[in-house]
Amino acid sequence: MEELDLKELFNLFWSKKVQIIIIVLIFSIIGFIYTILFTTPMYSSYTTLVLASSGNENINTNTSITATEITINSKLVATYSELVKSKNVLREVILNLGIDIQEDTLRKNVSVNARKDTELIEITVRNEQAANAAKIANEIAEVFMEKVKDIYSIDNVQIVDIAEISDSPSNINHVKDIIIFAFIGVVVSIGYVLISNMLDTTIKTVEDIEKEYDLPVLVSIPMIEDLGEERRSRR
Repeated sequence: MEELDLKELFNLFWSKKVQIIIIVLIFSIIGFIYTILFTTPMYSSYTTLVLASSGNENINTNTSITATEITINSKLVATYSELVKSKNVLREVILNLGIDIQEDTLRKNVSVNARKDTELIEITVRNEQAANAAKIANEIAEVFMEKVKDIYSIDNVQIVDIAEISDSPSNINHVKDIIIFAFIGVVVSIGYVLISNMLDTTIKTVEDIEKEYDLPVLVSIPMIEDLGEERRSRR
């Protein structure tokens, strides 16, 4: 019985293959149009910082946190990650660059990633202009380093990689978007086939009668079109 049900299900989808293909194509086209017309390109640039031991011998030895402790303390890495997106840092970056952007907007487009089991901090900035994304990321790094000197009185943060201008948007991937929308189209087409089959109560085959009423069919009368085709085939 399970094999028969699976076979019927396969036959159902196969009979609707044209509709399924059309629906999937429509959704794929919608996905492509969406990424072209309705998605604002955003460019990402990142700079990498490292917590390194300070070489300054004039550091106050009475401070509760030494340069060596800062280098190996993962909690301080997390603190630095939050400091990068603080009001003082972002406001100074906006002021230094003279850019027309709200502080909250800039904060939403700045992400900080402290790489696991390392003293590396990656600052990523997203912006509609590729040049601005790189410029802002580098300025954040510079301002952040100065803030660390002011707060902790140490110079233990160094730039490993400066931010570079990106050539392509980071939020647009035509292939990925088309695949996602095509998958949605597949799901919609499956739902369409199943629902239309549930709503269709007409009897199409002898097997439908036997299955519905649990009675054997003794005689079936072929349609006129079928007789005409059969006679033509005999000739």
